[in-house]
Amino acid sequence: MESLNPELPVSKSLHNVLIDLSQRPYPHVPNPPSCKKRASVALILRVRPTYGHSPSSPLPPRDQASSTKERLDNFFSQSWVQHGDPETLFIKRSSRVGDRWNGHVALPGGKRDPEDADDKAAAIREASEEIGLDLTTDDFIYVGNLPERVVTTSWGTVPLMVLCPFIFLSTSSDSPTLNLQPTEVASTHWVSLRALLSSSSRTIEYVDMSQRFARRGGFITRLACRSILGFMQFCAIRLKPTESLHCSTIPGFVSGDDQSHGFISRCKTWCLGNQADSGDQNRPLLLWGLTLGILADFLDMLPPHTAVQLWKYPTFTPPDLRLIVSILTYQLRKRNMLNVKSGRRPSNTAVDSQTAALPVTEAADSKHNHNEVGIGGLGVGRYYGPSDEGPDGSSYAVGIMLRGYYDRLRVAICIFLAWRIGLGSMAAVYAWRFLRRR
Repeated sequence: MESLNPELPVSKSLHNVLIDLSQRPYPHVPNPPSCKKRASVALILRVRPTYGHSPSSPLPPRDQASSTKERLDNFFSQSWVQHGDPETLFIKRSSRVGDRWNGHVALPGGKRDPEDADDKAAAIREASEEIGLDLTTDDFIYVGNLPERVVTTSWGTVPLMVLCPFIFLSTSSDSPTLNLQPTEVASTHWVSLRALLSSSSRTIEYVDMSQRFARRGGFITRLACRSILGFMQFCAIRLKPTESLHCSTIPGFVSGDDQSHGFISRCKTWCLGNQADSGDQNRPLLLWGLTLGILADFLDMLPPHTAVQLWKYPTFTPPDLRLIVSILTYQLRKRNMLNVKSGRRPSNTAVDSQTAALPVTEAADSKHNHNEVGIGGLGVGRYYGPSDEGPDGSSYAVGIMLRGYYDRLRVAICIFLAWRIGLGSMAAVYAWRFLRRR
């Protein structure tokens, strides 16, 4: 697909992208031998009418023989759509004990059940169960899929599931009625694509990584790791919803009632991680990790194509560890960035996390699975260039930028721990000598 003109309205660019996705579906990714789980999510789009461009008349009834391209052409031919503001729907997951995505911003979806006919059917069923939206009606156009990926543990190699994203477009000018499942969804949020693409929305998410280094050491070991390693920093997008719907089983619930931001709450957050207050309605909505990775595949096709410059490498909060990581990865980051810049068109999507998700190719060897992605997410930025080129001529900028980065990061952590132990030992020796003199 030709690169899009950044001066085109978002709706015009979106029209071209959706037609391209409908005509060029991404390949099916089979399950690894040791992994049987599959999951699906629904990327639901709509166009919000703007002031001065109200819908004049509804579209004629759907012709069952019409193709997806014809339906998209008819929808985007309307004046209110051409001047409208495209949006996508996110959910904030409910706070549940033992849920690794507790309180995260996500897309509607979940695990595929045995009765589901295929992965798309799983996405449709999950959207109906979680938010009460029927994606099979004539008010929605099924567009196509985004790259399927094998989700693995963030730092390990054990595959957890194959994740399959599907795109649906609402053709109605009215906001669809949602019925949220309280045990699954805390709230839903419509967010403009313009906000997702804006550089002013970029921010940082601080993630507790201590459990990855102290899974068997208990609370004390985890607290010690937190004290030494601090938090890990990832790029994120701060969501600015145009419309939100909150869900609660509490009668008379009003969003924002909980104001527990005192000393005890801050201590709880520091001890238990940044997800300790994920149920707080006042907590900023941050898109990062796996969901940002899925969105990256889609947003990569839209202007302004500036995300390679906006993208930041993951790092840690302690200054000395940040310095070690910076020094140890400098040459690698410089080399990888040169490889990205040598391409004909860089990624336009800022994405973040720990492992890359690349397209499945027959040339992929067993040592480097080009379709794996960590739990933390990592989206892909579409990239056209001479390096890592697949059979269809495409490869992924962020995957190139992160090549070898996490191997260096592990080495940096080892050096940092040795440095801290040495520094602590020296301090202990000097303190002992001082006390003896006293």
